[in-house]
Amino acid sequence: MAQPIKITSKIRLSDFSPGYHDGLDKDKTRDKTTKLCFRIAELQQLLYANSAQSLIIVLQGMDTSGKDGVGKRVLEFVPPAGVETTNFKTPSSEELAHDFLWRAHKAVPRYGHIGVFNRSHYEDVLVVRVLELQPKSVWEKRYDQINGFEKILTENNYIVLKFFLHISKEEQAERLRARLEDPTKNWKFEESDLKMRAKWNEFQKAYEDAINHCSTPYAPWHIVPANHKWFRDYVVAKTMVEALESLKLKWPKPKVDISKIKIK
Repeated sequence: MAQPIKITSKIRLSDFSPGYHDGLDKDKTRDKTTKLCFRIAELQQLLYANSAQSLIIVLQGMDTSGKDGVGKRVLEFVPPAGVETTNFKTPSSEELAHDFLWRAHKAVPRYGHIGVFNRSHYEDVLVVRVLELQPKSVWEKRYDQINGFEKILTENNYIVLKFFLHISKEEQAERLRARLEDPTKNWKFEESDLKMRAKWNEFQKAYEDAINHCSTPYAPWHIVPANHKWFRDYVVAKTMVEALESLKLKWPKPKVDISKIKIK
């Protein structure tokens, strides 16, 4: 059965095919994904009822890799109140006045909720590195700092699932063209997309290094082939269900003796 590629040793991204789909049937897999998404909603209710643990999904990838799309799909049946989403864009002046992890820790969800980091603290070893916003002597130290941050989270009852949505340069080109050709998608296109695309190789190297430095036993990276949206959504949803089910949560007992309560 299809699985995201859990990273436990040093990797090269060029060894992984963004178009991989395990030979699965598209329509049947979409049906399986829907069932998994319903299961995620059920498990989030259990998570909330206990309110002692939380799940954070970190979504990283090149422009058009599907960070918005996969978040929308896998959480489509979860009540909005059960999800806390943060989009990590260009840091504000307030955020720049703090250490780089300040805004990430501030975005950590409450127990019982699912947190979505659409981009994340990893931007500070990706965009910051590739665009040379900080010298190497600064961003290179951040790998260990990120590992320490994620260790704090996992030791305090957070599950951290990190997904690199791996698309090919050719597939990105197709998706960017779609934004130009479809009037309903024109608004998505930004000139900065082309600026980042021009540095494709530099970003691939930065992602590769981030995965290699920060895939730990307590917060491993998962490489998700993302050329096929239906397969991407399936493997992310499946991994989330497995992680939540591993908690073996049960419905908590009522705080009062309900056998003596009568509703008049």
